Amino acid sequence: MIDQQRIGKALMTVDKRSLSERDICTKFISPALQQAGWNELQIREEVSFTKGRIIVRGKLVSRGQAKRADYILYYKPNIPIAVIEAKDNSCSVGDGMQQALDYAETLNIPFAFSSNGDGFVLHDRTGESTPREKNIPLDAFPSPNELWGRYLAWKGLPPKTEEIILQDYHEDSSSSKTPRYYQVSAVNAALEAIAKGQNRILLVMATGTGKTYTAFQIIWRLWKARHRKRILFLADRNVLIDQTMVNDFGPFGGAMAKLSTQAGTIKRDTDSGRRIDTSYEVYLALYQAITGPENHQKIYRELSPDFFD
Repeated sequence: MIDQQRIGKALMTVDKRSLSERDICTKFISPALQQAGWNELQIREEVSFTKGRIIVRGKLVSRGQAKRADYILYYKPNIPIAVIEAKDNSCSVGDGMQQALDYAETLNIPFAFSSNGDGFVLHDRTGESTPREKNIPLDAFPSPNELWGRYLAWKGLPPKTEEIILQDYHEDSSSSKTPRYYQVSAVNAALEAIAKGQNRILLVMATGTGKTYTAFQIIWRLWKARHRKRILFLADRNVLIDQTMVNDFGPFGGAMAKLSTQAGTIKRDTDSGRRIDTSYEVYLALYQAITGPENHQKIYRELSPDFFD
């Protein structure tokens, strides 16, 4: 009731055309979101989520314009579901839609909104609304649960999968490290695929884009949800394994081990000749440390085919 009165009072007393775009956000759009049930953890304003394309001209290198959304709405941290592009009131209510659609496509989210403070235009990619693009009054913005329900249907995710896909990301309070927008897209897409029962997934990421950190967040969320209890992470060089254990995979702590004779997880046994310590949950290993041309190198044979999830 208070929020409705606040919006109504603003409509009656303010000459909107004299307001800046930021004023429109503060006086009209943010109160409308709060009235619809969006809390401060779900609303992020003026979000720069790309640094801009690198442009090379001969020996000169520069960056293009970064993408910066007026609002990104999250159902939970790092689970974006909607973007809002605001314009001042001299523009029509839908003038920001093309920009909002561009941001929504980059972020791989289904709901794009445009507003000038008079109301909203919604472009809905889920296919549930008819027409696909429609006008919404200022006091009728959809709630988080309404958009989330449509998001789940769009993704083909039954409610029982929420335990997996809503599992929190790992947050590093010491360094304030957060995943980049494309890492969020990759992690969320992988978790959604696994939740639907897909067990073979390929992520293709370029050098320097944080593949190990992306893998860590996928594993962390599956592990914390207890959806996957034994995990094997493979690499082709010792330095990659050692750095990973110290850096990105550090939060696994005592639940993690390197699968090797040097690390003590593979021990000699008088009866079988070798015994693997199976008390850990996250194992890291070299390809060549668990298989090889000689029979004595094929230590994977000592584990049951379903040992790793």
